Amino acid sequence: MKNQNMLRTVLLLAMTALMPIAVSAAEPASGKAIYDSNCIACHSTGAAGAPKLGDSAAWAPRIKTGAAALLANSIKGKGVMPARGGNPKLTDAEVQAAVNYMIGQSGGTEKTATPAPAPAAAKPAAPAAPVAAKPAAPAPTAPTAAVVAAAPQLAPAPVAAAPAASVNTFNRLMRPAAQRNLPPWEDGIHDPASEGTLSLQAPLTAFAPLPKSNDGNRIDWVKALNENTISPRFDRNDPAVNPMVMDMNIVREVKGSMPDVVFPHKQHTQWLDCSNCHPAIFIPQKGANQISMAAILLGQKCGVCHGKVAFPVSDCRRCHLKSKAPAVKVDVKQ
Repeated sequence: MKNQNMLRTVLLLAMTALMPIAVSAAEPASGKAIYDSNCIACHSTGAAGAPKLGDSAAWAPRIKTGAAALLANSIKGKGVMPARGGNPKLTDAEVQAAVNYMIGQSGGTEKTATPAPAPAAAKPAAPAAPVAAKPAAPAPTAPTAAVVAAAPQLAPAPVAAAPAASVNTFNRLMRPAAQRNLPPWEDGIHDPASEGTLSLQAPLTAFAPLPKSNDGNRIDWVKALNENTISPRFDRNDPAVNPMVMDMNIVREVKGSMPDVVFPHKQHTQWLDCSNCHPAIFIPQKGANQISMAAILLGQKCGVCHGKVAFPVSDCRRCHLKSKAPAVKVDVKQ
């Protein structure tokens, strides 16, 4: 189908880090914190072509493009890199701090001036005769119902409240169904006053033929892949590249009464290259990874993706699949 790259892009967007701008000695601490929580997944592994932290050769041409262009790319997004690193709550100053930190760690030895504000216009001379004040231009508003209805190929927009600002970032995919897959003019990302926004296809329309799920964006992407409903491109630059699928399960024993965790490599390697996870997120060595629900909920280990761009931890049985062997009772006769 036409939307072949849909899930591949979705998986990469929220993980893709920000593009570079200025280096500032006053910001590395806050910039590092933002990098660790938003950028590390791709900029520590090179996922989706992101320049790795500390790779001066990869960062040099990006730094050379100039501060104004780099800041615009970081805020608006470019290619598979999402706007504000996939976190719309980041302010311009936080985006700048994160990129400054990455440049400072990647060979950016000279400070690059941040884009200077436009010079203020000279104050005009007072008119010879009093003139009536020009009425202010009306502020742009969201498209009216009539305009939305006239937009082509769009499903009727569901009436839904905007996502609450207090929603936990990790659990953002656990929002009520009415707050998922909002049309572009209601999603809080696109400009509702722009005519171009109305030309975008609404997710509910795009996702209509796909198999449904009970969480995330309500689409069972693995089932869609297995049924050949979608055929995502594994390499964004070369459509001829095929994934190296590893059909192997890893069982992690869990203390207590919960069933053991089964990690299926097949479903993950159908979408991702091994370098997306190894060795930055998971060390490929038995016993080398300390994984807990607390770490996952903090966005570490499995939580780098799950709860952000993959299904959240609301359904325990999605991972805790293997029942424990029943305890053997020993009858000791005296």
